[in-house]
Amino acid sequence: MKLFKEIEIKDMKLKNRIVMPPMCMYSAVDGFANDFHVIHYATRAAGQIGLITVEATAVLPNGGITKDDLGIWSDDHIKPLSWIVNRVHYFGSKIGIQLSHAGRKARDANPKIAPSPIPYGDLTSPTEMSINQIKEVVEAFKAGAKRAYQAGFDYLEIHAAHGYLINEFLSPLSNFRSDSYGGSFEGRMQLLKEVIIAVRNEWHIEKPLGIRISASEYHQDGLKPKDLVEILNKITPGVVDVINVSSGGVINVKPDSYPGYQLGFSKKIKAETPFFVMGGGLVNDARMASDALEDDEADLIYFGRLALRDPYFPLKFSQRLGAEIEWPKQYVRAK
Repeated sequence: MKLFKEIEIKDMKLKNRIVMPPMCMYSAVDGFANDFHVIHYATRAAGQIGLITVEATAVLPNGGITKDDLGIWSDDHIKPLSWIVNRVHYFGSKIGIQLSHAGRKARDANPKIAPSPIPYGDLTSPTEMSINQIKEVVEAFKAGAKRAYQAGFDYLEIHAAHGYLINEFLSPLSNFRSDSYGGSFEGRMQLLKEVIIAVRNEWHIEKPLGIRISASEYHQDGLKPKDLVEILNKITPGVVDVINVSSGGVINVKPDSYPGYQLGFSKKIKAETPFFVMGGGLVNDARMASDALEDDEADLIYFGRLALRDPYFPLKFSQRLGAEIEWPKQYVRAK
């Protein structure tokens, strides 16, 4: 029963393959975590989710999706983030954090920056980034990784999906630069490569590092799964360990979504790259999740909306699948 089988990735040992992906809560003030965040994440740990990933956390003040997102651009953010880490660890789960810059999709940013001065939807136009601004972003990811390490996180994820800044550089739909950060795959990958190197300077090599990607941009001229395979195979295994496979977000198009609609993407990434792979997408059924792992569609399964609706769904999944797992001692009478 792989769903409830332990897995080790570098120095992180997970008690099961169940992951809560990063989901913005829009509940921070000036980037600071508060009581809501502590309770929100700790509750999912009590429910026995193996790996919990803190929402997209801005590496610069102009990098939040909204002004209410978490931040990690200041040393002052470390202590409240460590409160989340400690409470999640109390319940035996592991915890990661996703470092992000929203680029042209940063609704409240001033200035709003992007690889090219092309707006997203009806948002205001961004400013094309100078080389100095690109270097500032790279250094901000590096500093964010250092703060994440100091806060005690087990796993770090670089957000390169959903049309945010790194994804904007990767995509031919949003990157029209003619310098070394545009044009070919190599040029459009340059920011991601620099961020990975910078992050690894602070995020120790024995600790797992992941990247979240959009495997399809749902546009004939956008990135497709085969393109992501090519991009990922240019990254050194062991420097990056995990690929979190999602889709969409570069342009305003709604995919045809249904239970497990992204598992085909994760299966391809797992088959054609050397990384651990997280897959998901409206997976709500214990058997579907278990079968996806058995069929090598992913190594871990993430559950987003389900984790919001029911923090204790892993306990129910274990009963449906006949897997014996440890319940929080306070809740055993309800087993």
